[in-house]
Amino acid sequence: MEDKVFELMTRMYSDINARFDSIENKMTSMQNDISGIGNQVAKMENDLKPKVETALEGYSLIYEKLNTLESKVDNLNSKVEKQEVEIKVIKGGK
Repeated sequence: MEDKVFELMTRMYSDINARFDSIENKMTSMQNDISGIGNQVAKMENDLKPKVETALEGYSLIYEKLNTLESKVDNLNSKVEKQEVEIKVIKGGK
């Protein structure tokens, strides 16, 4: 009876060790994967950061130019309205 219990305990110990080894291998593999992903993220950040900054600078320049054009259009619009009033006054004076 003791031999059977000893055999069972030995088999269980062997199975548990095998499973722990398997889990340890999977954990090591996962750690390597996570490390690789971290490196890829860092590469992407280094690659994208200058591109995003350039795009934002372009957007700022376009926005400034748009504001300049809007003010010019507003000035032209006020001049046209002023001339329309003058034309009406001239036509009304005849």
